[in-house]
Amino acid sequence: MESKIKVEGLSFYYGNAKALNDINMDIEKQKITALIGPSGCGKSTFLRTINRMNDLIDGSRWEGQIWIDGENILDAEYDIINLRKEVGMVFQRPNPFPKSIYDNIIYAPKRHGIKNKKVLDEIVETSLKKAALWEEVKDKLGKSALELSGGQQQRLCIARCIAVQPEIILMDEPTSALDPIATLKIEDLMQNLKKEYTVVIVTHSMHQAVRISDRTGFFLNGNLVEYGETSSLFSEPEDKRTDDYISGKFG
Repeated sequence: MESKIKVEGLSFYYGNAKALNDINMDIEKQKITALIGPSGCGKSTFLRTINRMNDLIDGSRWEGQIWIDGENILDAEYDIINLRKEVGMVFQRPNPFPKSIYDNIIYAPKRHGIKNKKVLDEIVETSLKKAALWEEVKDKLGKSALELSGGQQQRLCIARCIAVQPEIILMDEPTSALDPIATLKIEDLMQNLKKEYTVVIVTHSMHQAVRISDRTGFFLNGNLVEYGETSSLFSEPEDKRTDDYISGKFG
């Protein structure tokens, strides 16, 4: 197993409220890791520590370490701008900018200093192809992204994320606002993305975790109760709380 992300003794606080308690976890390179658990259990908080989005919340603080490729991203000296380039984020609801499809994709590359039109054109085509959206939009790149369907908007957000060539893609319930057909397209896309990227997804759907993930972590009350191969965790959970959750006794 080759770890991409190594979490050691991570606890996280919103003011005096402890949201995560001593999390230890190795996330494998170029695999899909699903995080499951009831609402408010800490899984989204955990996801957002991986690109330090929680830094934006007043009064938040952490203990422990998160290592990505051997560097502790929670170190005070760590370059946050570079981290956000290496660790992309896709949110629950599609959030395209009120700009053209083309301008959505080139927004971040331009901010990182890429000005050459030919290079930007290549980034747009490559990103949209990787997001399985190119064939649907290649003739209307100048149209507003807001004219796309919800599923297309979410794939556009994935394309926008990978335009800066991250190594890790975080997804916070990326299909919860989508219909079943759009959901399956995103799930198929994730299987292709893991050939190049390490994917970590928060999902409320245990069926989705079973369908798409290689490993699954079950969070409860800020604790990582169980973590392992998805097939084993769902067929033979080691902890009774995991068994109770996946069998629907609570959640």
